[in-house]
Amino acid sequence: MTADENFKNLNLELPPAPTPVGVYKPLVIDGNHCYVSGHGPLLPDRTLMRGRVGDQISPEEGKLAARQVGLAILATLKANLGSLDRVKRVIKVLGMVNCTEDFKDQPKVINGYSDLMVEIFGDKGKHARAAVGMYALPSNIAVEVEVVVEVE
Repeated sequence: MTADENFKNLNLELPPAPTPVGVYKPLVIDGNHCYVSGHGPLLPDRTLMRGRVGDQISPEEGKLAARQVGLAILATLKANLGSLDRVKRVIKVLGMVNCTEDFKDQPKVINGYSDLMVEIFGDKGKHARAAVGMYALPSNIAVEVEVVVEVE
């Protein structure tokens, strides 16, 4: 199945593709590489999932936020590429978790994002990754992710 077919079969809802809040582009294509700017957990109603993991929200809620970031990134890819089928593979992910100083399970939180990429793209969704903790993220969002994908 194609990525677009996988997405449809999962009955997922994309949020609106986020618009930049500064002087930058949501993504830049250079040759066959697409660099996607950091995205937060944007919901279909345009609200954001907020809170610090380990304090205001649980690790499981953080994982759901990471999955929602994935949906926001998919919305940006679809809006700019026309189809998720243009993604040849997900190459590199930087996942940032808004968390307390003593929280140590950032990789488990970012698995919410990584798992979604594999659900949509199959083996092409497996990627190199960093999952790090941050004391603060913009607007107190729970998770932020930036990604590099190869496109056709």
